[in-house]
This record gives sequence, structure tokens and C-alpha cells, in this order.
Amino acid sequence: MCGICGFVGQGTMADLKRMAEVMVHRGPDAEGFWSDESRGVYLGHRRLSIIDIEGGSQPMWTPDGNLGVVFNGEIYNHLELRDELIKKGHEFLTDHSDTEVLLYGYREWGPSLPERLNGMWAFAICDCRKGEIFVSRDRFGQKPLFYACHNGTFAFASELKSLTRHTHIDSSISTLSLQKYFAYAYIPAPNSIYERVYKLPAGHNLVIEMDTLEYTVQKYWDFVLEPFEQIPKDPESQWADELRHLLFKAVERRLMSDVPLGVFLSGGIDSSSVISLAISALPGKSVRTFSIGFEEESFDESGYSNEVANILGSRHHLSILSLEQSTSLLPEIMAKLDEPMGDNSLLPSYLLCREARKEVTVALSGDGADELFAGYDPFRALRLANLYKRLVPRPVHMGIRLLASWLPTSYKNMSLDFKIKRTLLGLSFPRKLWNPVWLGCLSPDDIARLFGASVDLEEIYEEAICAWESCTQDNLLDRTLQFYTKLYLQDDILVKMDRASMMNSLEVRSPYLDIDLVNFIRKIPICYKFRNGETKYILKRALMPVLPLEILHRPKKGFGIPISKWFFEKKIVKDDSDPLDSMDRQFVARKLDRHLKGKEDNRTFLWNKWLLTRWQASAAHPG
Repeated sequence: MCGICGFVGQGTMADLKRMAEVMVHRGPDAEGFWSDESRGVYLGHRRLSIIDIEGGSQPMWTPDGNLGVVFNGEIYNHLELRDELIKKGHEFLTDHSDTEVLLYGYREWGPSLPERLNGMWAFAICDCRKGEIFVSRDRFGQKPLFYACHNGTFAFASELKSLTRHTHIDSSISTLSLQKYFAYAYIPAPNSIYERVYKLPAGHNLVIEMDTLEYTVQKYWDFVLEPFEQIPKDPESQWADELRHLLFKAVERRLMSDVPLGVFLSGGIDSSSVISLAISALPGKSVRTFSIGFEEESFDESGYSNEVANILGSRHHLSILSLEQSTSLLPEIMAKLDEPMGDNSLLPSYLLCREARKEVTVALSGDGADELFAGYDPFRALRLANLYKRLVPRPVHMGIRLLASWLPTSYKNMSLDFKIKRTLLGLSFPRKLWNPVWLGCLSPDDIARLFGASVDLEEIYEEAICAWESCTQDNLLDRTLQFYTKLYLQDDILVKMDRASMMNSLEVRSPYLDIDLVNFIRKIPICYKFRNGETKYILKRALMPVLPLEILHRPKKGFGIPISKWFFEKKIVKDDSDPLDSMDRQFVARKLDRHLKGKEDNRTFLWNKWLLTRWQASAAHPG
């Protein structure tokens, strides 16, 4: 796991070294640089050594000097690909480096190389003969890649902070991205917080011509729901067996490491399944698990993780998050955060990664299961929401929303009044906007008030609408699953975990995103994922031989923090910051006042606004 950067065009080695220096947390073990000043091509790398510690230094080149690569990620099927390439006549110099597999894989298969990879990656291959650089990002975007073409320079990097260290790359804030930030609570790809600075979307390649700086972006993979055409006689049993087998293989692949490794454990079925299968794959070996707890009871699930660890027999490490710890952590996180993202579980995720890094360099997580198996609460609400939408006239609906606004405000995690008010808010809009409004920070009307201008719903929610409308299955459940998998997972969950882990120089791997497993899951019809109000139905069936029933049927608990209470009691998060110039100060003050008086729960907006202003201060004074 590493940080990569590079550019073509105007610039010097000093630019490249500045770009790499700010990513030292992504690669504290080594650095490497290469340049061809005659062509204006520069490549930089920061390394966190995981695989082939002695032989995996980068930038790595073929002996003839024609192909070079900088690579961030892990290729889990690299040994199989290496064997295949050796049979085709390619001669390897390293012992078991997955980086070298990319070089000879590209020489053999060209731009179709990413289609053969099972793993997570962002890499750039310099092809000196063709005079181009081939860039690729993995199917779910587990590893980040930003790029920009400004002032005669095309630059790319693993982090925005790295990209903007180049003297020719501009960094003016995008108003549209700010609006999207307050709509989603994150900024979806290909947008970034800056104008004309982009994220390479998941499952895409990019090719840059060295001489002209012209570039093209092409999709090589997309998450598509394609249910099996033929259903076997006993689908539940057969699919459950195959699912369990593929998940075991996915876990087994991700145990590959030349450094200490552990597993995140929340106590839910996703992380519990990973640790159980990891123990099965490592007979006779002790497996370390890590979890986080909270002093606030409604947010704490440490009892669950302790119980699972005792049942499965892992060496468990539990850390409790207090208000005092948060005070010291927030400035540290703000100083390293690439761009604002409002998922408040970034904070406990950061602490979890920090504690795990004291003992291991690699950790496995259960990320992806909720999205792939319809594991979230909104799936349960869809049928009633659709019925309500058809039967309740809009004037009556607005009256019900007004009545609901008088419900007493609770600051507990996922309280009943919070769910009711959020659900009714989403139902004020077309079905294609339900999910982003339910999950987001502000309603479209409030976004317009905040920025003092009307907003274009099609533009603000373009990514959510695209995920919804591109679904091949015409039903609410599949469309919602596709929204969660193609947007929320990729631009929120995985971004949060990448930032939290790499700030602590920790690599996190997600077995549920194994491509062999995903290609099987996406063919299972939705009625086997969500059945009679039960989420993850087929996954629970698959895990029956692996986990006790009390774990399989435990209610889901979100991984959040008590920010409502923090704002209300002014214990940690005191909103004493000024809004940005583009934001209406009276709107911000009114939201804070109503929250402090207990009239509204504006936790999400206040947190996002607070985080944005502090991120901006940190970006303006990087230090």
C-alpha cells in the first residue's frame, strides 16, 4: 500500500518531491523518484512495504527501460498471473512482487490488463515506446486517484494535497461540489472539491499522451445486476454453499502478507464472518481482532465484539472513544484530510485504525456486505414508502410532515423521531431521490437557502439519478441496492476507510469486494437478498455453518458518534466558525439555534459545516 504521484509537462523534480512528501503517511517505509526531463515526465512513489519487502521498490522498470510503473494497492491473484506470464516467456527479477506482475501483464495484455486483476489498485504505467501513460483504478475505487490538466501540466496523485503541491495546478473551490457536499455529505466522483480537478471513477482507465497532454477516460467495468436466467431446484442451499466457498477464498487471498495482519470486529455478521473464516484459513495460528467502543451507550456495540471474540477465540483489542480523545484527534484528522467528507464515523474509524496499527500493518474489514446484500434499514421502508407515495396526496403529506416536526427531538443513535422525519423528507421528492435525501445532509430546498440561489436537482443529484436509472432491474429494491453499491459504497464508505487507514499507515482489505465473489452475488435475485423484511437473507443462510444464530440475527447498529449531543451540550464541537463566503450566515445561525433549543436535530448539517470550515482552514495553511 502506497502513495503515487506524477506529472507530464511543466514542472521540476522539486514539484515531484513536494507532491510525494505530503503523502509520507501513505508510505513511511521508502520513497522513489524517476524523471525524463527531455519529455517532461516525472513519477514519484511513497511505499508502505507489505509484499516482497526486499524486491518491491518503485518506480519499477522492465530491464529494457521501456515500461515503468508506480502502484498503490494489492493484486490478490498476482501469483496465478505470474505463472501464466512465465509460461508466455516473461522473465521476472523479483521473488513475488505484485508490482512486477503489472509491468509484464501490461506488456502481454495491454489496456485489457485491469480486467484480469483481482484486487484493489491505482497505478500508472509509463510506456516510453508509445509515448503515453496508462492509468487505472480498481472496480470499486478502493484506492484513490486524482488528476488535473492545468497550465501546460497533466498531474495525478493519490491525494488532493499532493496534487495541489505542484506549482502549476490550481485549487479554487467548486461551488457545484460544495452543493453536492451538502446534498450527499460527500463529494461523488468524478467531482472533487476543486474546480477542474477530478477523481478517476472506479472501474475506469485513463491514457495520457506525453507529447500533447491529451487524455481519454474509458470505463472497463461496471456493477450490473444480472440475475441468473435459470434457478436451480434448491437455490437457497446451492447458492449458500457457493457463496460461503467464494467468501472463504476471498478471505484466504487477503491473508497474503509479509507483515503482521489482523481483522476489524464490530460484532455484526459481516466482520464476524471474516474473522471466523480467517481463523479457519489459519489453523493453529492466533488471529488478532480490533474494535472500538463509545462512552455514549446508544452508540456503543463493544459488548457485541467482545462476545464474538470470545466465541471465535481471537486475540481481541478494544478501545473506548471518549470526548476527551476526540478533542485531540480532530485537528490531527483535519490536517491530513484530502477533502471534506461528512461521514462522522470517520472519527471512530481513524481511532480504530490508529490502535490497530500499533500491532499490525494490514487489517481485514467487512465493508461491502451491507451494500451487496441489501443490509440497510431503508430496504425495509421501501414497500410502505411506495404505498404511501401512491395513496397520500401531496397536501396531506405536507400536513403530516408539519405534525411530525413537533415530535420531541432525541439525540440518540437512529432514534424513532429521526427516522420518521428523515423518511417523510425523502418522500417529498421523486423516488429516484429518496435514497440520497434520506442519507444526505440538507434537502434540496435547504441547499438553495444555504447558497442563496435555486438549484438544479438533475445537476446536484446527477450521480444518484444515474445509479438509479441505469439499473437493469425495474424494481425499487434493486434500484436501491445499485444506488448503495455504485455510489454510497464507492464515494463514502470506501473513501472513509481509505483515509482513516492510510492516515495511520495501515492497509485495509475488503474480502466482500473480491471480484469472483461480487460476480456471483450480483446474479442472485433480490428476493434472496431481502425477504419478508429480513436483510442479507442468503448471506445469513450461507453463514449458518460458520456463525452462531445469535450473531446471525443480531440487529444492525450503525458505526456513528454522538455529534448531536456534542453540539447540544457544547462539550466538544462548538460551532464558533464562520461560514464560507458563499453560504448564507443567517441560515447557518438559524440551524444551530434550533438545534441548541432542541427544536430540530440538525446534527448532519452542523457536523458537515463545522468540518468544511476547519478543512478549509487546514488547506489554506498546510504547514
